[in-house]
Amino acid sequence: MREAVEPAIQPQMDTDLHRSTNAEGGRLLSLLSVSIRVHLWLLLIVACCTFSFAQSSVRDYRQAHERQILDEFTRLLAIPNIASDKDNIRRNAQFILEMMQRRGLSPQLLEAKSKDTPPAVYGEWKVAGATHSIILYAHYDGQPVDPKQWTASPPFQPTWRTAAMEKGGQVVTLPTSGEIDPEWRIYARGASDDKAGVMGILAAFDALKAQNAKPPFNIKFLFEGEEEAGSPHLGEIIDLHKDLLQSDAWIICDGPVHQSGRKQVVFGVRGDQNVDVTVYGAKRPLHSGHYGNWVPNPAMTLSRLLASMKDDSGRVTIAGWYDGVEPLGDAERRAIAEAPAYDDELRAELGLARTEGNGKSLMEVINQPSLNINGISSGDVGALARNVIPTTATAVLDLRLVKGNDYRRQIQHLSDHIRKQGFYVIDHDPSEAERKANGLIAKVVARAGGYNAERTRMDIPISMAVIDAVQSTSKDSIVKLPTSGGSLPLSIITDRLKTVTITVPIVNYDNNQHAENENLRLQNLWDGIETLAAVMMMKSTEN
Repeated sequence: MREAVEPAIQPQMDTDLHRSTNAEGGRLLSLLSVSIRVHLWLLLIVACCTFSFAQSSVRDYRQAHERQILDEFTRLLAIPNIASDKDNIRRNAQFILEMMQRRGLSPQLLEAKSKDTPPAVYGEWKVAGATHSIILYAHYDGQPVDPKQWTASPPFQPTWRTAAMEKGGQVVTLPTSGEIDPEWRIYARGASDDKAGVMGILAAFDALKAQNAKPPFNIKFLFEGEEEAGSPHLGEIIDLHKDLLQSDAWIICDGPVHQSGRKQVVFGVRGDQNVDVTVYGAKRPLHSGHYGNWVPNPAMTLSRLLASMKDDSGRVTIAGWYDGVEPLGDAERRAIAEAPAYDDELRAELGLARTEGNGKSLMEVINQPSLNINGISSGDVGALARNVIPTTATAVLDLRLVKGNDYRRQIQHLSDHIRKQGFYVIDHDPSEAERKANGLIAKVVARAGGYNAERTRMDIPISMAVIDAVQSTSKDSIVKLPTSGGSLPLSIITDRLKTVTITVPIVNYDNNQHAENENLRLQNLWDGIETLAAVMMMKSTEN
């Protein structure tokens, strides 16, 4: 302001009168400038104090209700939540429905046409006079479990430890009173992925409601029950309940914070498609001494086939795999460059002397499509290993996609590659005639639930509002990433509802999600409640 005004009030005049008048005007202008600066600082201080008070109130509520929160959370974790376990999935949905009923959120189960599929649980917080709305999303189903591999505790017997088990954490009982160490961890399937999202969202609502907070928009809640199965019915549920699910934005609470421990906002996810590939040997198991070197071993055949799909640097060698990939924009590349460098720490923590990607960072390579082997099965190992040539070998492949890929095309690229290796490709077990006519047979079956990648621009108002809200809860600079390494069915949402999706993760990065001994660090839940409350109170929903 001073630079724009002062030249206009400094005429080249020599009289004392004009010099005196000019000096007085300068003093008045200086006083006005100081007054404006003070006023602006006061406004800033008031704004900061207002937020600080709101955040403090959320924290005060949480501290006064920690045991109620953890009791409810523990009871939710004790219900098995594998999407294929229909009875227990219904128990989960009913439990969450009752959680929302107690909070006055008018919940209902959103069903697909077939009532034999996991329902989504929907509720809403209507705000008088609000003309915009957001949806907060999490999922309550979890990955399948093998209880024999859970060395910390059974997967659906929530157990507290003083720290991560691999760092010497000991089993403890939650005290009935007094402070709870925020470094304690609770072990159970779904503890971090993604019942922590459900609990964090509802506890944030509780904290805001307790202080009579009034968000600037209506808030809707949707908790899905088959995300880990690929969300095969989410599109149908959306189509059947479009009026309820319309909103300005979907805020997704899933996934971990940055490996550095900093909070982050993520603007995209990779798409996903799982494919089963089975190759065949003899029709019955054979003695490896009597028939070895003569009867082809399907495990060896499959190993060679899989090895043909990637080079030593980890780059996929399947023709067309990288076709159509949308390049990142300036804002996305800048966000990756500004993210904390943490690869060296991760290599040390994970015991890795080398990583793939030709020297590129983890943040760079997760913005490229990938091909992973989830598992291989052929014969037996360990105490059950026998000297036999197995009859089949199967691999489950995980196709991760980025913006510009299409999951159907990737399946086709995979099938074409297998054919180029000399295989007869089918989608069923081979008949006698097919066995006699083809020396190499591969059954390729794409699992239900594939979907494409999705990414929201980082520079639109709703994106910046979410960034500001999350940043307001952290003393450290938060991390902003264009894409998560993980996958969520966000393209199913955006394709049908023409909205935007932004992910606000809350759990610890070392949570063992999808694996045995899944866990949640308590402080991440406490921080997540504050983060989600701030998002519910953010000031803009324009996009």
